[in-house]
Amino acid sequence: MTKILRIINRFNLGGPTYNVAYLSRYISPAYETLLVGGAKDETEESSDFIVENLGLKPLIVEEMMREIDLKNDYAAYKKIKKIIREFKPDIVHTHASKAGTLGRLAASSCKVPVIVHTFHGHVFHSYFGKLKTTFYKNIERYLARKSTAIIAISDIQKHELVDLHKICKAEKVHVVPLGFDLSKFQENTVEKRTNFRKKYNLAEDEIAISIIGRLVPVKNHALFLDALKIVSAKTSRKIRAFIIGDGESRAEIEAKARELNIPFTDGIQTNEKQVLTFTSWIKDIDTALAGSDIIALTSFNEGTPVSLIEAQAANKPIVTTNVGGIENVVIPNQTAFLCENNNSTQVAEALLELVENDELRSSMAQKGWQHVKEKFHYTRLVSDMEKLYQQLLKK
Repeated sequence: MTKILRIINRFNLGGPTYNVAYLSRYISPAYETLLVGGAKDETEESSDFIVENLGLKPLIVEEMMREIDLKNDYAAYKKIKKIIREFKPDIVHTHASKAGTLGRLAASSCKVPVIVHTFHGHVFHSYFGKLKTTFYKNIERYLARKSTAIIAISDIQKHELVDLHKICKAEKVHVVPLGFDLSKFQENTVEKRTNFRKKYNLAEDEIAISIIGRLVPVKNHALFLDALKIVSAKTSRKIRAFIIGDGESRAEIEAKARELNIPFTDGIQTNEKQVLTFTSWIKDIDTALAGSDIIALTSFNEGTPVSLIEAQAANKPIVTTNVGGIENVVIPNQTAFLCENNNSTQVAEALLELVENDELRSSMAQKGWQHVKEKFHYTRLVSDMEKLYQQLLKK
């Protein structure tokens, strides 16, 4: 039996956690998988329920934390080496940056036959200054030399890794898009819509615009608020906006809303009607999508944004910045309007067009499910990965 050691930074809500969960749960019985993850970050909502619902019991390395800490990082590295010596994997597959660094160094030191790393995103722009970005690029170039294969989750991400940032040669990079169980977004949608709109006191003639994700600088919620302000001033329709998620930038985003005179409320404390509601994390995101009418994303940088895959699975039209692998996720001008990065006027115009035009909103929505239901299903993900593993093991 082929043994796989799968390592992820931490189990937070998002694509990487679903990716490792589905790969661990549904891969062929010919493979034995040990799933390892780092410590939960206190600024993020735990997604332990994702792995638990699939019957998985990951091994947690408490010292593997989000922030760089030489003492903890070295302790985590030694623990991973110990796990490798005891488990004796044929393949070590790491997911995201911290796990990718510690896991690949440990696997290389222990002479594991096949070492694979998946870039779920990257920090090569919009995260750090030039000096720090160069430092991280050099680390990834070094780690790429120790890797048997690198996985990009979109064609655009492969282009960025190979051609723009020169992380490694093209022949080492394999494109394997993410995969999910999207069926829940098509089930009981009327009931879910009613429940969401009742909870947040949404009338049927109010158009709900939602943005979903961590409240961190790279997600650029300020752009969403700038566009919301413009739309509110120009439309005669009733609109409500929902910021779904939480994180370190919550206070700054609230300050921006006050600066723009956008009334807001904490949706955990009350369901009073305001233009803007902060809901914090919602685990049943299918319910939130059913209750929403338009989904927005305003990030500076993305890999493959799960929120946009799920929005299309729920038949919701999208307005998004055109960054990272988004062009590989949506159909431009059919399921989503793509806007220039950090262009509030363009984002506002796209939102306004959807707010004002019920027919356009409906027609764009109906194309989403057909686009994502097979392309981003977990069975395709598992099949693609098994084929790649077999290819790498033969070499």
